[in-house]
Amino acid sequence: MTPTRQATVRLTQFAHGGGCACKIPPGELEDVVAGLGAPSPTAGDTPLLVGLATGDDAAVVEHRGTAVVCTADFFTPVVDDPYDWGRIAAANALSDVYAMGGRPVLAVNLLAWPRDRLPFDLAREVLRGGLHVATEAGCHVGGGHSVDDPEPKYGMAVTGIADPRRLLRNDTGRPGLPLSLTKPLGLGVLNNRHKATGERFDHAVATMVALNREASEAALAAGADCATDITGFGLLGHLHKLARASGVTAVIDTAAVPYLDGAREAVRDGYVSGGTRRNLEWVEPHTDFGTADEDTRLLLADAQTSGGLLVAGEVPGAPVVGELVPRGTHSVVLR
Repeated sequence: MTPTRQATVRLTQFAHGGGCACKIPPGELEDVVAGLGAPSPTAGDTPLLVGLATGDDAAVVEHRGTAVVCTADFFTPVVDDPYDWGRIAAANALSDVYAMGGRPVLAVNLLAWPRDRLPFDLAREVLRGGLHVATEAGCHVGGGHSVDDPEPKYGMAVTGIADPRRLLRNDTGRPGLPLSLTKPLGLGVLNNRHKATGERFDHAVATMVALNREASEAALAAGADCATDITGFGLLGHLHKLARASGVTAVIDTAAVPYLDGAREAVRDGYVSGGTRRNLEWVEPHTDFGTADEDTRLLLADAQTSGGLLVAGEVPGAPVVGELVPRGTHSVVLR
């Protein structure tokens, strides 16, 4: 089915941010949630396998021998086309389950809509896009929740299942493991250019709507047990969290990192979001930038929406962009 084009309404103009670039900055978020990670004493016989402590991609409990993976993700419009926005937001939410080595089985919609400013036929297209991608993933969509809000937002809360003995976590990295990246960077700057100019980047949309299912399955098949997905905190932010949680240093070969066509030009022309700049500011004390120039630093910190997986291990077809080494002075080193 051909997506409906709503050329007369630019959804990105109804949002102060866009996609995962509208996340609360990582440093501020960590201050907010500090001390809130203790499991409930009434949790009973469902042990918490992954919680708040390491800032992983989803929460995981074990129930009767099955790992139950739970996550939620939503954001303001990242593109103007409502159907594409729905597809991107759904793929992004499902990605958290794949990043844990799980399989999504049930999702519910999360919709905030300015009912007095935007027609509901646009909301229907957003929901249709989300349903399309969830169906592709083999994941049921069972309703959801909506609110009247001055700013449009959409996403999903997703439940998945996994083998508790074969989870992908961000705290299990070990020195000597290579780092594979399954999608190119540059989504943030291209989306920011789209918001500012209305230019459409079909290759960026195709990258964002692509599920991380195959990458997750390939990582598990290769024996990996450490991974994270690259979203709003950029490659550097998510890599810093992984290295910190695992007690290692991540060394990145900057020449090996893949970028989408047009990404460097978008940085050169100034289409860098505030979220990306905040990401870079957050990781600066923890990163040895070597000789990397400012544009490269910004691209490595670029706030991705529905980016790929970063896997500690080799994934067939994905470039190796670095390696994990014993912990040094910095959590991330650029070479």
